[in-house]
Amino acid sequence: ALGWSRIGEEYVMESSRRNTQQVGAFIVVPHARTSGLLGVRNASMIPREAGHVGLASRRCQVRMGSAAVDSAVVTERVLGEDVAGSSAGLELVERDDLRNIAIIAHVDHGKTTLVDALLAEAKVFRENQEVQERIMDSNDLERERGITILAKNTSISYKGVRLNIVDTPGHADFGGEVERVLGMVDSVLLLVDAVEGPKPQTRFVLRKALEMGHKVIVVVNKIDRPASRPDFVVDATFDLFCELGATDEQTDFTVVYASALKGLSGTSPDDLKDSLAPILDAVLDLPKPRVTNGGPLQLMCANIDYDDFKGRLGIGRVTSGVVRKNSPIVIAHPEKEPRTARISEVFVFDNFGKKSVEEANAGDIVVFSGAADVEIGDTICDPSDVQPLKPIKVEEPTVRMAFSINTSEFAGREGTFVTSRQIRDRLMKELERNVALKVEPTDSADTFDVLGRGALHLTILIETMRREGYEIMIGAPTVILKTIDGKKQEPFEEVEVEVKEEYMGSIVDMLGKRKGQMLDMGSVTSEGMTSVRYLCPTRGLLGIKNAMLT
Repeated sequence: ALGWSRIGEEYVMESSRRNTQQVGAFIVVPHARTSGLLGVRNASMIPREAGHVGLASRRCQVRMGSAAVDSAVVTERVLGEDVAGSSAGLELVERDDLRNIAIIAHVDHGKTTLVDALLAEAKVFRENQEVQERIMDSNDLERERGITILAKNTSISYKGVRLNIVDTPGHADFGGEVERVLGMVDSVLLLVDAVEGPKPQTRFVLRKALEMGHKVIVVVNKIDRPASRPDFVVDATFDLFCELGATDEQTDFTVVYASALKGLSGTSPDDLKDSLAPILDAVLDLPKPRVTNGGPLQLMCANIDYDDFKGRLGIGRVTSGVVRKNSPIVIAHPEKEPRTARISEVFVFDNFGKKSVEEANAGDIVVFSGAADVEIGDTICDPSDVQPLKPIKVEEPTVRMAFSINTSEFAGREGTFVTSRQIRDRLMKELERNVALKVEPTDSADTFDVLGRGALHLTILIETMRREGYEIMIGAPTVILKTIDGKKQEPFEEVEVEVKEEYMGSIVDMLGKRKGQMLDMGSVTSEGMTSVRYLCPTRGLLGIKNAMLT
């Protein structure tokens, strides 16, 4: 639907869409003639050094003379994806006082520990203050299992710059949490274990970050481990970047070596400082948020929270314009009718808490109250210029389980909420913030099909509901099959198993019987451990943990 048409000496990028203006990017290559214009690409994926990079919308004209194209002056203009015409042509400005970053990694590579260390480095806590370990994991289940389940925001100040940091989960089952928060940030810190290197979840979260055009800092964590191999890990990470189709600019990533637990970091594994300043300095060198100077308000709601006094809270990044306290807004979505509301309060993240502000500008990550029916994926807009952004999309579920009322002889002995209506209302409430979850009705009014990203994803929901007093009966997990191009297809996963060498034969036999395909087998380490990597159907992985342990 996009193409170039020549009108005299003017190039006009046409769009067949009438109600919106599709914003695309073009490159003017130095010393190229007018015929050297390259095709339309995503602006965030184009290296700025390649030439003059600009954005053109429908009817936005760039005059070209008969001389070389590099003589043309191209002004950078932006608004985002699928924006209306009234906002086109706004100048981009850089915010020197702000950086928005997310910390992504495979499970147990040290994300939450690094956030703790960064908070300590920024002197957030008093010297005599008692601070618990993994302070960001505030959920009871997170602390019991030692994992991160929900994405959380914090903010620190370093050298006069406010750093908004998003801590994300490491399990693939909670990948929906990662996908919806990556839109709030401009860059990411990719943590990689100094011994293990990139793992399957590393691939998933990195692919999502690269697709959004984010700049990446690679932090080789746990460098103090005796078996650490930093050179191998950096090479393996670079290979992963290339395999995922990263641009030349993205593959030229900064590497910082660290031990978050001990508070050490440095640009060389042999020269570590007794602080995390090298990591924070690398963050300051990341691209600054580029925002529109003025324009109508656009704020994508990426998360939902609740306060006993303020009610429902929305969390998101201001894409353009200014969000003000006590201002009228319109809650818009491309697939829903717009609703009016009023912002009662606006907060920004301040250290480990929130700070009330009168207004927040484009680029800020904010928390707002007053919009009682706001949902994840909604856009907060200016009433005078309603322009909903493209809603958040996440990967499809792969596993389903049946939730029903307890019909056994022990029904009603433990739970407080036992009726189908109460169970349904709780599942509907979960859908408001768990974007990777789906609930489907069945032929029975007492049973609901709950679809999730994996067995662990649904297990956490079940345990949460049980602790809240719900009594439910659970069916066995089954995979979701799809018909694509007339062929029935099932989900596959990449699984990596690390055991002692003596047990490897049993593992290979077990995965082979479950239709697994071996991708790689590692050599025996100095600790007597060896690893194997398989591509295995999801149905073959259901219950495999218990089989391995026994």
